[in-house]
Amino acid sequence: MDSALTTVGLPIALAIIMFGLGLSLTPDDFRRVGRHPRAVAVALACQLLLLPAVCFGLVKLFDLPPLLAIGMMLLAASPGGTSANLFSHLFRGDVALNVTLTAVNSIIAIVSLPVITNLAIAHYDQSETVSLQFGKVVEVFAIVLVPVAIGMVVRATAPGFAARADKSVRIGSAVILAVLVVGILLDRREDVGEYLADVGLVAALFCAVSLVAGYVAPKALGIVEGQAIASSMEIGVHNATLAIFVAVEVLEATEISIPAAVYSLFMFVFAAAWGSAISRRVGARATTAA
Repeated sequence: MDSALTTVGLPIALAIIMFGLGLSLTPDDFRRVGRHPRAVAVALACQLLLLPAVCFGLVKLFDLPPLLAIGMMLLAASPGGTSANLFSHLFRGDVALNVTLTAVNSIIAIVSLPVITNLAIAHYDQSETVSLQFGKVVEVFAIVLVPVAIGMVVRATAPGFAARADKSVRIGSAVILAVLVVGILLDRREDVGEYLADVGLVAALFCAVSLVAGYVAPKALGIVEGQAIASSMEIGVHNATLAIFVAVEVLEATEISIPAAVYSLFMFVFAAAWGSAISRRVGARATTAA
């Protein structure tokens, strides 16, 4: 991608998105973990344990090239995105749980993202080509967490402004991600057909499995419907912008960002379709019960 987009635009884009997340957070969102420990624990277990395992199985099954495989694992390690809250709201999920999961998972990712990504780099013996060093990790999450903290301060001191800005920032976040995806695909346009052939099916399957597993696993463990929907959206709608930022700015390998870009092409369509399917099923069940 163009250097101005990567060195200036990408960090600013990520900061805006995380500031928007901060506008939706209050300290009570973190305290809510103690009030709903089971739902939070199940969702985080899916996010931190199940997703990387599923993703690793897919990249091995389809024998992805090393850098694309690392990109998929980086995506799997990325926390839920702010758009998960919107999808949860649209399809009757517990939005408060979404906000809590996004907040907690973004902090946990300070440790889990570099661990999972470095394990993938080591597995594919790419440490001489790319590396995620601790100092760079600190820089990444300063860019992630500082805007969140600023957004929370704005929410606490100027709640009216935060409420008015929330919708605009959410729309802006979606536009920013779209621009990033287009920029990446244009930058690699000579190879984009090959990349789509290599990683398109894997990304689509991973997206579908993430959404379904994020709903089925909590339901199987007795989590209520609204919280299961929230979990599904949180697990299926990743912070692709963060994955792209780490790939391009930290690992300095645009090819590693390709899976996140391709995943984004499926993510919103699949989340909308899955949410609609769940809503219809829940509505039909409610009608039958009545």
